[in-house]
Amino acid sequence: MHKIVSKARLSPNVTRLDVEAPRLARIRQPGQFVIVHRAEGAERIPLTIADADPEAGTIALVIQAVGKSTRDLVALEPGEAIADIAGPLGKPTELIASGRALCIGGGVGTAVVHPIAQGLHRRGVSVLSVIGGRSKEWVIFEKELRALGEVIVCTDDGSYGRRGFVTDAAREALAAGGIDIVYAVGPVPMMRAVVNLTRPSGVRTIVSLNPVMVDGTGMCGGCRVAVGGQTLFACVDGPEFDGHLVDFDLLMDRLTTYREFEQAANAACEDGACRIGLR
Repeated sequence: MHKIVSKARLSPNVTRLDVEAPRLARIRQPGQFVIVHRAEGAERIPLTIADADPEAGTIALVIQAVGKSTRDLVALEPGEAIADIAGPLGKPTELIASGRALCIGGGVGTAVVHPIAQGLHRRGVSVLSVIGGRSKEWVIFEKELRALGEVIVCTDDGSYGRRGFVTDAAREALAAGGIDIVYAVGPVPMMRAVVNLTRPSGVRTIVSLNPVMVDGTGMCGGCRVAVGGQTLFACVDGPEFDGHLVDFDLLMDRLTTYREFEQAANAACEDGACRIGLR
């Protein structure tokens, strides 16, 4: 059992849970994730380790509540516990040893960018982070990223930072030159747009993919993605890949595989009948 030690709302549908996981806190590396199993009968959910405190023995999980399983998870309160957390899983981020990195985070993807920026900063790499949200209340991890380097905040409505998308600010940063590598995490259309920005100049671009994942060990095959014409598994070969090689059309198609099932689960719970078969 992993006790929740603190809980914070980061945006209208994004919650941070800091949970006890001493071993994970000691050995996790940027880019790695865990599979969270809230309780018996619950769905297994992959979540990036957004931060860790080895001394306190805790890791930070950032959850976007979009379906029944994630809503159940963020409903937990400090003092309650998560049954199982398996990890760390996935390959660590390939971090450059020197130079300047552009880290781009869209929405909850900013929480995934944070440990990457941490790792780069520890190596002495100059970090420019471009993060965004629909409006000010949707911007997360700004304070944490400012401790690691320069930050540009974008909001769709201009209520905070500069008006526009993260790709607008990224385009300007790339045009100014001096960027050795780009790390982009967020909605698939955003990551694809970033890749299209960097493709002409050949600036290496790493993206973090989020296909449907069940076991996290490469056995189920649910998280398969097409990269460079090869079929790979996000859980063991990723979750980060060279964005210039990713088949984003196939990724977007696979992300809709269980949409009807999730809609049915949400509808059942709204009716007050969360049946076991719809969990």
